[in-house]
Amino acid sequence: MAHVVTEACFNCKYTDCVVVCPVECFYEGESMVYINPDECIDCEACVPECPVEAIFHEDNLPEKWQEYIQINAEKSQELPVITEKKEPLADS
Repeated sequence: MAHVVTEACFNCKYTDCVVVCPVECFYEGESMVYINPDECIDCEACVPECPVEAIFHEDNLPEKWQEYIQINAEKSQELPVITEKKEPLADS
């Protein structure tokens, strides 16, 4: 099981979660970040760091965001890893 970044991250893209990740499993898209489920070690360090509460453990993911399990898995294969804090998007 892994953690999942959900729609709540869309167009804000805070990266507080990224800097606390011990395994560098976050990947940066244009409008949000994603977690690679094969790299996530379920340490939960990222969860309290997300100011918009966009990160959930797969087992606790609200039904309306179930599709983000697959979205994170796919997007994390296509995008570059992110390991440093960046400014959030202007819409945040």
